[in-house]
Amino acid sequence: MSYYVTTPIYYVNGEAHIGHAYTTFIADMLARYKRLCGEEVYFLTGTDEHGQKIEESARKFGKPTQQFADEISALFRNLWDEFGISYDQFIRTTDKNHMAGVQKAFETMYAKGDIYKGNYEGHYCVSCETFFPETQLIDGEFCPDCGRSTSIVKEESYFFKLSAYEQKLLEYYDAHPDFILPKSRRNEVINFVKGGLNDLSVTRTSFSWGVPLPESLGDNKHVMYVWLDALLNYITALGYGRDEEKMRYWPAQMQLVGKDILRFHAIYWPAFLMSLGRPLPKHIGAHGWWTRDGEKMSKSKGNVVSPKEVADAYGLENLRYFMMREVPFGQDGDFSQRAFIDRINSDLSNDLGNLLNRIIGMSGKYSDFVIDSKDVLNYHASEMAEVEAVLDGVERYLDEVQTHRFLEELWKLFTIGNKAIEAHAPWVKMKEGKTDEALAVVALVANILAKASVLLHPFMPKTTATIADALGFNIDTKAYTDLVKNGTLLPTFTIKKIPPLFPRIEAPLMEQAPDAQPNEPEAAKPAPEKQKASQPSEKEQDNLITIDQFFKTELKIGTIVEAEEVPKSKKLLKLQVDVGEASPRQVVAGIKEFYSADSLVGTQVCVVANLKPAKLMGMLSEGMLLAAKDDEGLCLMRPESPRKAGSSVG
Repeated sequence: MSYYVTTPIYYVNGEAHIGHAYTTFIADMLARYKRLCGEEVYFLTGTDEHGQKIEESARKFGKPTQQFADEISALFRNLWDEFGISYDQFIRTTDKNHMAGVQKAFETMYAKGDIYKGNYEGHYCVSCETFFPETQLIDGEFCPDCGRSTSIVKEESYFFKLSAYEQKLLEYYDAHPDFILPKSRRNEVINFVKGGLNDLSVTRTSFSWGVPLPESLGDNKHVMYVWLDALLNYITALGYGRDEEKMRYWPAQMQLVGKDILRFHAIYWPAFLMSLGRPLPKHIGAHGWWTRDGEKMSKSKGNVVSPKEVADAYGLENLRYFMMREVPFGQDGDFSQRAFIDRINSDLSNDLGNLLNRIIGMSGKYSDFVIDSKDVLNYHASEMAEVEAVLDGVERYLDEVQTHRFLEELWKLFTIGNKAIEAHAPWVKMKEGKTDEALAVVALVANILAKASVLLHPFMPKTTATIADALGFNIDTKAYTDLVKNGTLLPTFTIKKIPPLFPRIEAPLMEQAPDAQPNEPEAAKPAPEKQKASQPSEKEQDNLITIDQFFKTELKIGTIVEAEEVPKSKKLLKLQVDVGEASPRQVVAGIKEFYSADSLVGTQVCVVANLKPAKLMGMLSEGMLLAAKDDEGLCLMRPESPRKAGSSVG
């Protein structure tokens, strides 16, 4: 049986962040797990290197576009190699074979009548490489995905007949309810399709960095739109359009993506495959975002967590475990050093590492490190029944990529082991002369550790290989079949003494990240001088701040003296707010849906007075109003009774 798993191809506009690592860790885990099960696995990852944004970034850094793409792609590949990611192929969309496959697909779709030539005029977001109808824009201008300003683009284009596949897609979703994982994401895709699909512009003429159209069309001024190019990598990597020997791996069993690109993978990609007459992937798995301090990580905000820095500080396999244990697949997670340390100390050090240390110590005292399983079932049939019950049910969670549930269930084995030691107290049995009973407890725990280590292996391969070596076996398909599936016990062996696997961590090991400069990946920084990062100053305390940090925020009572609606905006009001200064401040606030301009004049509000001024729809805003928002709407924060304008809050 074959198993094909893919990550998205990562866009080469910056270095890998912890969100990229999360996707790749999950894919690597699934690949390792399926290999352990004896399946023939093909694991694909790579980089997406075409499009207007890459062309503009290369120009910004004064480098040829191909060189810029080469440098950033190498950062990803080198990091995955350093992390021991077990990919079978690293694809780049600038690979000649990929480009040839994309051209073949375009020809096929064109010949079928699914691609036609026309003219396009619409709102285009360069950052997202996406056109949006005006009905989806924020305030008629801003991208609904990233919030950046869009521009009107009018040009000749080739279109893919996405609208022709609307009903076919809905029928497929209905017939395959687990096509989109987690299933909670399924409805949002279905609702989007039911809202009507417009034909998709798939070429551009305003830039040149892309896959040119097939020569047979004789139209060399067009390059393919990035999503048609990018999505096809999953089959061009297998030889689509040339030597298709590896196409035996298609359809993919699992294609992992971030939730922000689910629409492209769950709507556009299946439609393209239907047009090409190819089967659809079995599952599209969409994970959530990793945030920091409650915000999505982005280079522009300077709050990106480097996976290499974290791995260097805390250990790569600890990072793998933490990310796949901490957050339910599909939900957002907030990176926290404190939560990370708690997982290492509690789950890994106390539950797993200490259990191994205990049986090494006891076997050394009681049996010269020799462990024999001959009496395990005689004295511990009930505990072994509990172990087998966990083993029988735990693997199903990986079918839905519920890594946190899998690890949560697997950890029950260590609880069984620790409880057995406390309940049967082998040290007491040794004093009572019940040597066989004492040694049976040690052997029970050794077998629990062996079985758990096999299933933990895809998550922490090096750590579990060390445990297995100490327990006298190798983790492979035979060990999986014997220990996990068939319930076999370990043969007699001599356990090895090894240092503690998970030393306790008492304080954060990483310093607070310095302010980052947006969009300046190390390999792409302008020559000749390399920018030097400022030295971190304070230890990170997760989301906690000191009282001094709090008082850096100036909160003042303000009186609204003028208020008016912002033309063409559905959300914004322009306010003049007296905060006790020589003249009122202008504050542009997105509260029009909840307050009329007339109702606010003369009322008092709480204002963040030392916020850096910003422009909204071309208007300067010199502060921010505090408000609370829940399911019932938004409510401005106001003083209980009138206060002098400019009064401090705090």
